[in-house]
Amino acid sequence: MRYQKHSTAIVSDEAVIGEGTRIWAFVNIQSNVKIGANCNICDCSFIERGASLGNGVTIKNGVSVFEGVTLEDDVFVGPNVTFVNDRYPRSHNANWKLEAVVVRKGASLGANATILCGVEIGEYAVVGAGSVVTKNVPSYAIVAGNPARQIGKASREGTPHA
Repeated sequence: MRYQKHSTAIVSDEAVIGEGTRIWAFVNIQSNVKIGANCNICDCSFIERGASLGNGVTIKNGVSVFEGVTLEDDVFVGPNVTFVNDRYPRSHNANWKLEAVVVRKGASLGANATILCGVEIGEYAVVGAGSVVTKNVPSYAIVAGNPARQIGKASREGTPHA
């Protein structure tokens, strides 16, 4: 095994996981998942079939990454971030339509943010804690609120700048 896995983690043999990735306690990774090298998947996270994570991604505690969600290289996902992949969810809906979410390279998502389906978050963007993202976020933007609105611009390191 080229990655570390806690004894309580469930990892499908059909998942592709890169070298140096660390998978912590009570994580569930389904089949047909791609996880890059040197990622950190923290306690109580769930990665659903069809999700894709690039290299160097950090998933903090309690995050579910559902089918149709793509996290590019070096994305940071704070604790309890929620991804949505179904605009009109109903129990037992055989006709539901998956709507993808893409989080571009280097973006950071603050704790408890909610990312609605059909949204793209640009490179090195910052989503504030507790924000509800309902539309695309430009690269290097800082967004916050419900619904999230741009409140500034971020440097490549994530700090605000003019």
